[in-house]
Amino acid sequence: MPRVTLIAAADGSALGNPGPAGWAWYIDDNRWASGGWPHGTNNMGELTAVLDLLHQTAEVADELLVYCDSRYVINSITTWMPGWKRKGWRKGDGSPVLNVEIMKALDTAMRGRRVRFEWVKGHAGHPLNEAADRLANAAAVAFGQGRAADPGPGFGGPIHSAAPAARPVSVEPDDLFTILDDRDRPGSPTDEERVVALERSLLTEQVRADRAAVAALLHPAWCEIGRSGRLWTREEMLESIGPLAEPVGLEVVTVSRIDTDTLLLVWRAVSAANSALRSSLWVRERGDWRQRFHQGTSER
Repeated sequence: MPRVTLIAAADGSALGNPGPAGWAWYIDDNRWASGGWPHGTNNMGELTAVLDLLHQTAEVADELLVYCDSRYVINSITTWMPGWKRKGWRKGDGSPVLNVEIMKALDTAMRGRRVRFEWVKGHAGHPLNEAADRLANAAAVAFGQGRAADPGPGFGGPIHSAAPAARPVSVEPDDLFTILDDRDRPGSPTDEERVVALERSLLTEQVRADRAAVAALLHPAWCEIGRSGRLWTREEMLESIGPLAEPVGLEVVTVSRIDTDTLLLVWRAVSAANSALRSSLWVRERGDWRQRFHQGTSER
C-alpha cells in the first residue's frame, strides 16, 4: 500500500521583532502545537515551528508536506544548509550562520525523513497557514503578557519542547527591549520592558492585520483621545484598525509605575511625515498587560 502524505503548516510570530515571540504548526483541530519565548525573533519562531513538527512526527513513516510562508526557512533547510555545514556553519562571506543552534537541530531532525516544503503567501487565505499564523500570534501575545502559550494537543503524544534550541542569536538591541545574554540579566523581562514591547507590537503590520491580536491587547474599557481630539471607543478602534500608511517608529520618553499593576508609557511616534507625543496607560489584570487608555498630541 502506498504511503500517504501528512500535510501541515508551520509559522512564527514576533511582536516588535525582536520581542515576545511565538511559533506554531497545524495539521487539524486535533493535531497542533504552539510555544514561544519572552524574547525572540520572527525567524526563530518560523524555524522552531518546523523543528517541533519534525520532532513530534519523528516516528511517522508518511511523507511530510510542510506549507510555510517563509522563504528564509525553506531555503535554509533545503538549499543553504549543506554549504553552511561544509564551511563550519559559516556563510559564504565567512560570517556566522544566524540561529545556528536551531539550524543544527533541524539538520539532525531532517536525517532519514521524507519532507517536502511548499511556499505559500502569508495572510492570503490558505486555511492551514492561516490557522498556524493565528496560533503563533496568540503564543507571542501570551508571552508578551507574561503567561505561557497554549501548547496544544500535539501530534498525539508527549510534546517535545524545541525551546532549548531556540536561544536568541544575533539580534540587535532596540530601546528598552534589549536582548541580553543570560549572564547579564537572568529571568523574564521587566514589566516596563514587556509593556514597551507590547506597545511596539501595535505598530507592526502583522498585529494590525489581525483584529483578534489587537483586541487581546486592549482592555475591555479601553478608550483613546486622538490627535484631533476625537474620543475613540474600543469597538470603533477595532472596526477601523488596519495597516499604517507609513512605518512608525517608537522612541521611549519615560515609563512610570503608577502602582504595582499600572504603568504609564510616554513615547514619541516618529514617521517620515510627522512626529507625535503619545501616552499609553497599561494595566495588569490576572497576569495580562492590556492598554487601558491612549492619547496622542502632534509635535509638527
